[in-house]
Order: sequence, then C-alpha cells, then structure tokens
Amino acid sequence: MEDSARRGKYRTVEESVSRRSMAAERRNSRTSRLSNLYLFAYNSLQAFGWSVSLFRILRSVVITKSVDGAYAAAGELICLLQAAAFLEVLHGALGIVPSGVLFPLMQWAGRTHFLLAIVRRISEIQESPSVFITFIAWCLSDVIRYLHYALNCLKCCPPWVTYLRYTTFIVLYPLGLAPGEIWLMFQALPFIKKTGLYASFFSSIPFNYYDFVRVLLLFYPFLWFKLYLHLFKQRRSKLGKRHEKKKN
Repeated sequence: MEDSARRGKYRTVEESVSRRSMAAERRNSRTSRLSNLYLFAYNSLQAFGWSVSLFRILRSVVITKSVDGAYAAAGELICLLQAAAFLEVLHGALGIVPSGVLFPLMQWAGRTHFLLAIVRRISEIQESPSVFITFIAWCLSDVIRYLHYALNCLKCCPPWVTYLRYTTFIVLYPLGLAPGEIWLMFQALPFIKKTGLYASFFSSIPFNYYDFVRVLLLFYPFLWFKLYLHLFKQRRSKLGKRHEKKKN
C-alpha cells in the first residue's frame, strides 16, 4: 500500500512538473513568434527605406546628370533610417538577436555621428561627391543586409542573398570609408573650425569639437578595421557552414 501511495505521489509530482514545463514552452514559443514577427517588420521597413533612398539618389543623378544632389534627394530619409537603427543595439542588449552590443553600437555610433553631427549640420559639404559615394555604399549594403535578415525571419532566405550579404561588404565598406566618410570629415574641418561648431557643448571641456574630429580621424581607420575583421569572421562562419552542407 505504501509503495502504491509513493508511486502515485511521484506520478502526481511528475505530471505537475510536466504541465509547468509545457506551459513554459508555450509561453516561450509565443514570445519567439512575436519577436520574429517584430524583427521581420523592422528589417522589412529598413530594407524598403534604404531601397527608396537608393532610388531617389539614382533618380537625382539621372535627372541632374550630377552626383551633387545625393543629400538633397535622400539625406533626411537616411538620417531617419540611421537614427532608427539604434533599435539594433537594443535588440542585441535584450538578446532578441545574437549579435551582442559592441559591434552594432560601434557601427551605429560611427555612422550617426558622421551623418547627424557633421553632414546634416554643415550644408557646405552636402554637395560633395563623398556624400554620394558614402550614401551609395550604405544603401547597397543595407538593402542587402536587411533583406537577408527579413527573409531569415521567414526561414526562406535564398543562398545567393546570404552570399551577397557576406561578400559585398568587402568592397562596399572600404568604399564608404576612405573616399566617403574619412575624406568628408577631413573636408568638414575648416567649416567646423570657422563656425565653432558645438562650441557651447564643449565649453566646459579642455578641447573643442574641431580637435575631437581631428583625433577621431586618427583612430577611425583602426576602429573601422576592427569592425571589418569582425565581418570577415562572420563571413567564414556563415559561408563556411554552407560549403560544409554542400560537401555532405
């Protein structure tokens, strides 16, 4: 009798644990579906926004026969898209995606400072060919990147999109950096010095924004190279898995 009662008690405990486990799995599954739906919507909107930006820039070039109107054509939209990309830092911090925080934050901070603090504030450099070069590199890179992420949310990403995602950066990232961001920041230095840009913000600091940008230009290639190597590491990880599957 005692053995029978003990077995019944154990069975009751096991059933209770099993029910709690199943309930937890259902909650996790529901949360996962909601996260996936949110990520699909976010990445789809970003892919659409960068596609529109690319279209506007190319249309401007065709109409004006000049690359000077890149910022006028798509600058404000690109500013909005780039500001919204801070959500990607939060995605990593909250564990919604496995990217972590450091590299998304580095990319977001570098781009946002360049775009909002310099290009948007200094109208004299907005017609520079460097703006066109940077915007084209960003648009092409991000249309592919966000399309890849969105399709992965649906688990239907074609291999060629994955290949483009982890290959085109090899050319586009250096293109956007050297003749794009770095050269444009260098061009902006005289205007920053002349206007005393952000002087009130730096008034209590023993250096000004002009000095900050000059120091940033020294470190920019090294910070960028760290991110560039990280992308190559991702490339080996993602494309290496594809090659292994093909061999098997």
